[in-house]
Amino acid sequence: MKRIEELLRRGVKIAAPASVEIGDEVDPARIAPDAVIHAGCKVFGAETSIGSGCVLGREAPATVDDCQLGAGVQLKGGSFCGAVFLDGAALGSGAQVRPGTILEEGAEAAHAVGLKQTIFFPFVVGGSLINFCDALMAGGRSRKEHSEIGSSFIHFNYTPHGDKATASLIGDVPRGVMLDQAPIFLGGQGGIAGPVQIEFGTVLAAGHVLRKDVPEGGHLVVPTMPHAGTFPYETGYRSVARVMKNGAAYVGNLAALETWYGQVRRPLMEKTPHGAACLAGALRQLAQARKERLKRLDEVVEKIAAEDRAALDEALRRDHEALCAGWPAARARLAAAGDVACAEKTAFLAAWTAAKEETYVARVQALPAAAKASGTAWLQKIVASALAPAGT
Repeated sequence: MKRIEELLRRGVKIAAPASVEIGDEVDPARIAPDAVIHAGCKVFGAETSIGSGCVLGREAPATVDDCQLGAGVQLKGGSFCGAVFLDGAALGSGAQVRPGTILEEGAEAAHAVGLKQTIFFPFVVGGSLINFCDALMAGGRSRKEHSEIGSSFIHFNYTPHGDKATASLIGDVPRGVMLDQAPIFLGGQGGIAGPVQIEFGTVLAAGHVLRKDVPEGGHLVVPTMPHAGTFPYETGYRSVARVMKNGAAYVGNLAALETWYGQVRRPLMEKTPHGAACLAGALRQLAQARKERLKRLDEVVEKIAAEDRAALDEALRRDHEALCAGWPAARARLAAAGDVACAEKTAFLAAWTAAKEETYVARVQALPAAAKASGTAWLQKIVASALAPAGT
């Protein structure tokens, strides 16, 4: 009760204090005085930080463990662990949010939503009854023109081979951070069998499962359904070229986003203690996300390295041998990928520093087109550096 008493003295609004649990490791100074904690909530974790105007448990009890919340975040009920929620993010009751998750400004989802290793850029909206783990989603120009995930949508992230090298890029980082791309719409009662890459401006028809990349935007995609029937099934891998390619692209985009947080977002976020906590949390989650993705790619390589090559046709055998031989160098590039010094970076940061807008979203939206183009080119070079050796 000591922590609760201290929070009450600081002005935190705690409904029914006897029903609220605050861990001894929680620092009361990291909870804003005007935060609201409703009955039945639990707050744990030395790294937990709750910003101004946040509301916990408005619809049902909420458990918050080692999460960082910006200003005006609403976690209406559920379990939230090891995640970052930037200003204005919101989740309905029944949520289960696990580590590796970052919801940026104004991103939200309704009730009964499961997220893990999930990144939503500003304005992304999810409906209800969604399982959307191991994915990054961007797109949209404002809260009125946003990317959306329809209700009862699933990102399938576990394969019959028992691996999770399945992270999907819905949009991308270099263009998505500029908040000027066409939104992406994923129709309800549908799904994605990861890993896929989806271009901005894509509309996925409701009730369908996407199994292939969508490289061109501005299209309504109605995937072909597999033929019904019973077929022979072999447990070994076939070609994993697309799995590895998309997995590497995902890691490259994480490297670009980590650089964006460290060099572009940092000055604005560090203006407040809760913003600084969110920055530290986001950088921590992005670093862990990269480790997670490399671990999953390692597992694929280990499995094909142990397979019976004699049972493979010659072309597939050559592909798998080449992949295993090249993976150590490719992995090292992915693990080391980071900032790239270039003229485009210099031009973008000069424009960013000169901008007067005080909030992140407003500043990005007000940037001249030339500055945005420079920033995108800089981030694309970071992605490219992760994917190919120098000089190729």
